[in-house]
Amino acid sequence: MKTKLLIAGLGASMTALLVAMPAGAQVGASGAAAAQASTMPVAASVSAFYDTHQAQSLWFQNGSAKPAVSQLIGVLQRAAFDGFAAGPQLAAQVQAAAAQAASKNPADISAAEKTLSSAWVQYVQAIRQPTAGMVYVFPVLQPQGTRADQILLTAAAAPSLEQHIASVSNVNSVYAQIRDAAWADAQSSGNLTPDPRLIANLDRLRSIPANGKFIVVDSGTQMLTMFENGRPYDSMKIVVGKPEYPTPMIASVMYYIVYNPYWNAPDHLVRKIAQNYLSMGDKYLKSRGYQVMKDWTASSGVVPSDQVDWKAVASGKVQIRIRQKPQDDNSMGELKFPFPNNLDIFLHDTPHKEYFAKANRNLSNGCVRLEDARRFGRWLLGTQPASPGTDAEIQVQLPRGVPVYLTYTTAQVQNGKIAYFSDPYHLDPAGGGAAKARGR
Repeated sequence: MKTKLLIAGLGASMTALLVAMPAGAQVGASGAAAAQASTMPVAASVSAFYDTHQAQSLWFQNGSAKPAVSQLIGVLQRAAFDGFAAGPQLAAQVQAAAAQAASKNPADISAAEKTLSSAWVQYVQAIRQPTAGMVYVFPVLQPQGTRADQILLTAAAAPSLEQHIASVSNVNSVYAQIRDAAWADAQSSGNLTPDPRLIANLDRLRSIPANGKFIVVDSGTQMLTMFENGRPYDSMKIVVGKPEYPTPMIASVMYYIVYNPYWNAPDHLVRKIAQNYLSMGDKYLKSRGYQVMKDWTASSGVVPSDQVDWKAVASGKVQIRIRQKPQDDNSMGELKFPFPNNLDIFLHDTPHKEYFAKANRNLSNGCVRLEDARRFGRWLLGTQPASPGTDAEIQVQLPRGVPVYLTYTTAQVQNGKIAYFSDPYHLDPAGGGAAKARGR
């Protein structure tokens, strides 16, 4: 019953998150989750689990090892390729404990049971660490279920322990494809030391869900993929941040789309606009639909251009907000796809379709431009996107919130092998392995 309650509680949290955006949502860690986290060593937590729940054996039946024991050993032997360096050592301990339990001595079986459960808990906790450097706007989007009792109760409730181990260790379909290709190559070559770049890439992928409908925005491959039931459904090219303005890693939820969006110019472009204004005057602003705004609030008023110290703006001594009205050359295009975050990052349409013919699409100031915004909108809405009117910034709610994960991968599987690509954001460890990184 406790297992069902734990799982149901998490499901209810995620469902509530997807149905409607919580008011005042902020980036940050969950205090409740932190309070729940066990501070006990793994061995003590596992012993407490068996004492408290009087659980039946997970790993042995009628004194004999279940098939899941051999499966666990294989998972741990491979675990260095999950970034869990202690895995092979734990695999040896599990093998020794299982061999001792073959004596059918109840004390040996009991000791082996706890050894195997401790190894499984340590492995699961390792692969469910939050991605380093990722901003989790909602704590529930972090990898969940890292307490020893959660891990073991869920395993005990699984209809098939073997299927459960496979599902948990695969993390998600993208992660499993890259990890398994690297492991297979290592076994065939005899080099069982994982490339540090592989570990870095898998860390950046571990937050992606295994199931459901969600979006993955990959600034490394410069592709957006739409997932349904945990599997790729559609994809498109994207333009992402330049190395000096990298697109950050964010986990959030998209709740609505915006028709006829304004475009707010970033500070470095505001200075260029000011320089052009000093040369051409008001006709430059009017021809491009630029407006000077009093502040950054949604209800901000427009400031007459003759009240602006344009020389100070051009030199960077004064900062102002300039927005562009919806029109054909608006940098947002027809559609914007915002999601809660404190970094002012969103997805959007673009009038510059020529960018998608380029091999290197690190061309934006951090936000993400879409190759086909209308196709993406149709997938989100379930119907062809059509603006309800001509007003600026018309918001239309999605039928259900859709999680969005902005990540960064430089490793892909090609012909069954791992290929490493260029690292414009310099997030990979230096020195890699034998595989040579190459351009896109």
